[in-house]
Amino acid sequence: MTKYDFDRVIDRHGTFSTQWDYIADRFGRNDILPFSISDTDFPVPVEVQDALQKRFAHPIYGYTRWNHETYKDSIVHWFERDGHTKVDSDWIVYSPSVVFAIATLIRMNSQVGDGVAVFTPMYDAFYGTIEKNDRILMPIRLEAADAGYQIDWDSLATVLAEERTKVFLLTNPHNPTGRVFSKAELKKLYDLCQVNHVFLISDDIHRDMVYLPHAYEPITNIGTENVALCCSGSKTFNTPGLIGSYVFLPEPTLRVQFLTELKQKNALSSVSIFGMLAQIAAYNGSEDYVQQLTAYTKHNLETVASYLRQNLPEVKFSLPDATYLAWINVSGLNISSDTLQRQLVDVGHVGIMPGKTYGDARYLRMNIACPQEKLLDGLERLKKGVKG
Repeated sequence: MTKYDFDRVIDRHGTFSTQWDYIADRFGRNDILPFSISDTDFPVPVEVQDALQKRFAHPIYGYTRWNHETYKDSIVHWFERDGHTKVDSDWIVYSPSVVFAIATLIRMNSQVGDGVAVFTPMYDAFYGTIEKNDRILMPIRLEAADAGYQIDWDSLATVLAEERTKVFLLTNPHNPTGRVFSKAELKKLYDLCQVNHVFLISDDIHRDMVYLPHAYEPITNIGTENVALCCSGSKTFNTPGLIGSYVFLPEPTLRVQFLTELKQKNALSSVSIFGMLAQIAAYNGSEDYVQQLTAYTKHNLETVASYLRQNLPEVKFSLPDATYLAWINVSGLNISSDTLQRQLVDVGHVGIMPGKTYGDARYLRMNIACPQEKLLDGLERLKKGVKG
């Protein structure tokens, strides 16, 4: 087993990194420490590096096919490790990104002016994906952390029963709260969607970053009609720059329609060579990486909780079920989101995403997938910014 050193600080400046080289795009200045976009500051698994180096040695990088057993079997293997999940390799189709797949599935399963229901707060890209495709956002608010992010089932049932609601977009584990939905909750949600003829899309990109005693359950274990599961190894293994994701589409007619959108309408039949090889290598040989990574990020989350209790008790934070995103309640500071952001950026020189980006201005979203040295520096800067 490879022993990974996640404490190692790697300078990402000069790599065209969205998080490090283009900080000013989000925060207005470059001299800050970023905890924003959700990639990690960790190297990829050695299996991925080895696979890429081997392929780089071949000097031709031509059009490449994804639709083969090596690619699809690696995904089946990854999901079936839990001993009870079953995945049919025929379900699997490629997509360049999870959000591309979601946007395509929304257009396939609704018309202009129809509603797309979501739990809010939610991943910020979904707002544009829904609204710029001329669909209506139908929000159902999750309860706060101190209420366990509980689902308002009455509101959910009401929204799903509306005639214009055609799609429900789920994230499991949930971004930004880190909530993992139980099998019972997924069953109830799936049944409500079925009764109301609502197509269910589940974005499971954070599926590997789950902390015990919580357990991830794919929606396709619940049912295989009117459902799609979108996923990628990019968050877990830090490969979003290599491009690539996949979708489970259990219904054959839906697969044909999706592939028509992918190939004929968008000419995206060729896969990213390196994205495909990275995912195959990671899924076939990097379980030890995930075990060590989740242990490290859980410790980082515990560090955030401990630091805030000791240094900023008016700021509240509950450990999430999953993800490497700390969803921090700053409502106790009694200052506006805009004022807090100005203090964090201009006084603390730290870049932490404002919660209003995701639909709740009472929070901050801090990406803690980084070496402890960076995290502790960031927490000190957070305190300095809060104190003004």
